[in-house]
Amino acid sequence: MKTRTVNKVIRGKRVTDGAGVRLVRSLGTEGLAHLDPFLMLDEFRSDTPGDYIAGFPDHPHRGFETVTYMLAGLMEHADNHGNSGILRGGGIQWMTAGRGIIHSEMPKQKDGLIWGFQLWINLPATDKMMPPRYQNIEPEDVPEVKRADGAVVRVIAGEADGATGPVRGIVTSPLYLDVTLPPGGVYEHELPQSHSAFAYLFQGSANMADTEVEQTALTAFSDDGAGVRITAGPKGARFLLLAAKKLNEPVARYGPFVMNTRDELQQAFEDYRAGNF
Repeated sequence: MKTRTVNKVIRGKRVTDGAGVRLVRSLGTEGLAHLDPFLMLDEFRSDTPGDYIAGFPDHPHRGFETVTYMLAGLMEHADNHGNSGILRGGGIQWMTAGRGIIHSEMPKQKDGLIWGFQLWINLPATDKMMPPRYQNIEPEDVPEVKRADGAVVRVIAGEADGATGPVRGIVTSPLYLDVTLPPGGVYEHELPQSHSAFAYLFQGSANMADTEVEQTALTAFSDDGAGVRITAGPKGARFLLLAAKKLNEPVARYGPFVMNTRDELQQAFEDYRAGNF
């Protein structure tokens, strides 16, 4: 298999969001504004309550999907449509904001480690005004493959190592894997030519397509191969591997709204102010 080369490596940037949550943002910055259809990737990780306790109070979304994957801690979510639930370590919430939703994501603990990721994925023009929906996946429903070489692969969306992820029916046909490799371990995965792909390394070090990558770095792959090849460093590696079908559409984005034109953005603000979410 001819593997893809590296297009860009982005070091995560420390920022605050929500009501003061400290996090590392690697996609959605001046270094890489977006990678069609991916719009943003944040990692939040702290055992200091002041870094996360204020959470993400009520805020609106329209025109894209938010994906929250927890590794540790508890996060409670609720929205203006009456949905609510608690995300546990290992669980995932795939929320399709569609035509509009107002929701909150608040830590459900006073101390201890909170660790997870939030990903934003764009929706095509034909689906931006669809009804909002959730896929809430419990930790025990995410298949975990333990390979003979010591690698462990959690399959959230798409297919890998004979397992199929529980997230279904997403228009961009995404792949979302959480991969742990032992020292010197190798992971290869084939990808459709139509898909953009990146890996986010959050533990250890790795060689990605002959490029050395350190912790909290996002590696955006080029489209010049049939898949990706990642080799763990001397202390092993753990990373997210993501891929999804490109939309090849214009992006008009401001804050919590992602549409195709400025007029659609203006309409989103008007609808929000009028209480039509």
